[in-house]
Amino acid sequence: MLRLTAYPALLTATVLVATAALALEWDPAKVSPSFLVCVVLYLAVLERLIPHQPEWHPSAAEWRWYGAHFLLTMAASATAQFLVTTVVTRVATAEPALPLWAEIPLTLLCGSLAGYLAHRLGHTNPLLWRLHGVHHVPRKVNVANNGVNHVLDIVFAQGTVQLLLALAGFSPEAVLAAGLLTTAQGYFVHANVDVRIGRLNHVLASPEQHRLHHSVDLREAGHYGSDLSCWDHLFGSFTWHPGREPVAVGLSGPSSFPETGAVLANLVHPWVRTSSPDHEAGSA
Repeated sequence: MLRLTAYPALLTATVLVATAALALEWDPAKVSPSFLVCVVLYLAVLERLIPHQPEWHPSAAEWRWYGAHFLLTMAASATAQFLVTTVVTRVATAEPALPLWAEIPLTLLCGSLAGYLAHRLGHTNPLLWRLHGVHHVPRKVNVANNGVNHVLDIVFAQGTVQLLLALAGFSPEAVLAAGLLTTAQGYFVHANVDVRIGRLNHVLASPEQHRLHHSVDLREAGHYGSDLSCWDHLFGSFTWHPGREPVAVGLSGPSSFPETGAVLANLVHPWVRTSSPDHEAGSA
């Protein structure tokens, strides 16, 4: 029963929080991080109750490493938001042209497409891969290591999406509502939970797809969308079919990046010359 209700419960909670935040005019600076913490805790509990791979549970040491990376990721997110706000106050458009009920789904679609393209570019551009590859070092996929990122990768990816949405004229309310769903989806797809969504995989991203994204076999990796899967269909990066599992997760060239526990080494890695080939830079 839990396997069937866990995901609908997450989506329902997301809609309720978004509705309350808009109706009660909650401060986005408080709503977004509080919601994120609740989502992480919820999924961490589910990982213990209905794990996909019990051996993917983080060890005590990994929890410490992941925690350090998570704090850096949060700092990078705040930096991206600050930079975007600074730019938008100078070039912002007037009032949104659409009512909020129509604006929110359009914001979600546009933000999802921008996120897909930024993510795919992080895999195909050699320079950006040296940032994004930090996220692919762990040989496990779980909700805790979703926060393992290079700070500049977060600034680039999130800053790009937020800036495009702001310049397109979407209201802060629509961006907040769409952002809550993106947050919930982004951590859900990374969760080590035995939850399957069947045919919904062709519309929404899921852990079934995202585990393939982390595969060491690039032929089955794909799946750059972390909220909607329609872009993977549209751009030919959808590889999932029922029952398909990755051969293994992590880097195909493990020595090309420092281990996750080497937090400082990961921060300076983009500027360190390596002789080993990178995992994916230059692939489709």
